[in-house]
Amino acid sequence: MDYAKNILETIGNTPLVKLNKLTADLPCLVLSKYETFNPGNSVKDRMALKMIEDAEADGRLQPGGTIIEGTSGNTGMGLALAAIVKGYKCIFVISDKQSKEKMDILRAVGAEVVVCPTDVEPDDPRSYYSVSKRLGEETPNSWYVNQYDNPSNAKAHYESTGPEIWKQTDGKITHFVVGVGTGGTVSGVGKYLKEQNPNIKVWGIDTYGSVFKKYHETGVFDENEIYPYVTEGIGEDILPENVDFSIIDGFTKVTDKDAAVYTQLLAKEEGMFLGNSAGAAIKGVLQLKEHFTKDDVVVVLFHDHGSRYVGKMFNNEWMKAMGYID
Repeated sequence: MDYAKNILETIGNTPLVKLNKLTADLPCLVLSKYETFNPGNSVKDRMALKMIEDAEADGRLQPGGTIIEGTSGNTGMGLALAAIVKGYKCIFVISDKQSKEKMDILRAVGAEVVVCPTDVEPDDPRSYYSVSKRLGEETPNSWYVNQYDNPSNAKAHYESTGPEIWKQTDGKITHFVVGVGTGGTVSGVGKYLKEQNPNIKVWGIDTYGSVFKKYHETGVFDENEIYPYVTEGIGEDILPENVDFSIIDGFTKVTDKDAAVYTQLLAKEEGMFLGNSAGAAIKGVLQLKEHFTKDDVVVVLFHDHGSRYVGKMFNNEWMKAMGYID
């Protein structure tokens, strides 16, 4: 009989799916690495399990312990699934700009959720970085994950996502395009792919209000680049250790409006019910059109599922209130 011994054994080996209508004007083949097939419906399941396994191995996470993390929702979901199977408690700190669905889903899998204001400096004691760190220090028998600087994040993608993409494209991939947040996916996948073929181009999708693009191009961390934005799961107002800028060939920025509109278009034109960062990612691919030729194979990674955004990007009243649609 063919079955998984628990839900964690179903993580990874997600399909590559061709895009058709939205990419009709591009000269190349565009394939999506469709990460919603993971049990927690996001790419973050991969690194969540890897971070827990590595913390167990070196004693940072003890039996019956509490896992504490600041998350935009998806890493929390992956950590919660692993915690259920392995017998840990979870406390997740989330910013108030994240969708209500994400908060409800985390509570549904038994996590305690602490909500913090978005519009504060990263080192403000109310920020979700500061609160998660403080809870990690105050809670007995706890482990603060810190996905931004935890090397197991990028390592998970170096060991699983990268090799899968290389194998699935039969080594023909020429470009890898992905939204950048903690940096684990772009750095881990990018490192593996460039080791196989140094000519592969790695493009990061950034958002307006984030520091990544300017920092990559100039080496300057410009605080004037930072302001609140709506797009979820990508961009940062800090420089996570997991972002290896030497692996990234370039960034393109996508507006909040375009990210939201293209999230809807993926569902309506391709039958792909995906999250907000997928809208940003496919719009980013379209913006990079002049970099592609007819022989290219472009792989774009789609992070998470549309169910997390039914109250926002898939709600036309919300879209109208934001000025994104008429």
